[in-house]
Amino acid sequence: MIEIPSDLHKDLVPLAFLLGNWAGAGVHDFPGSEKCNFGQELTFTHDGRDFLEYHSHTWVLDAVGNKVRPLESESGFWRVDGNRKVEVVMTRDDGVVEIWYGELADKKPQIDLVTDAVARTAASGPYSGGKRLYGYVNSDLMWVGEKQTPEVELRPYMSAHLKKVVTPEDVERWAKALPDDMPDDGIAFFK
Repeated sequence: MIEIPSDLHKDLVPLAFLLGNWAGAGVHDFPGSEKCNFGQELTFTHDGRDFLEYHSHTWVLDAVGNKVRPLESESGFWRVDGNRKVEVVMTRDDGVVEIWYGELADKKPQIDLVTDAVARTAASGPYSGGKRLYGYVNSDLMWVGEKQTPEVELRPYMSAHLKKVVTPEDVERWAKALPDDMPDDGIAFFK
């Protein structure tokens, strides 16, 4: 279910499907780095201004799903204009700062992004750009990232399937929103 908070900036309504805390797992595979399964926690929040704040942390998982070590962390800010054009400023823990541009798909919660500018510190590895696709599918958030370096052509390198994390505050808010005339036994509701 997509909720639109009453204090969400009006320009961000098309991005409301991203809001919340997400967790799940995916696959990382890129030439020159370890192929692995990873876990991910991702958060999109807002404070009433015209952007979403974004934080993502991933970590390598062992064969039984235990955390082994951090993989990547990134944070940034997402905006959308009246023409459904999306812009993202993102900073990564490896010393890369990116500006992404893209757009929302027509009539579905999906965003295609491509890098427009990349800045790297001396400590960062080779990287020259990428693409990302985010989609809200059956109440889950799925994404795939592609990247390229001077030595490797653009290719998929990470993808994940994330579930919305439900907090006790969410449950309390939903409970307060239930109608007063709910049947006592719960079964009559389904008849």
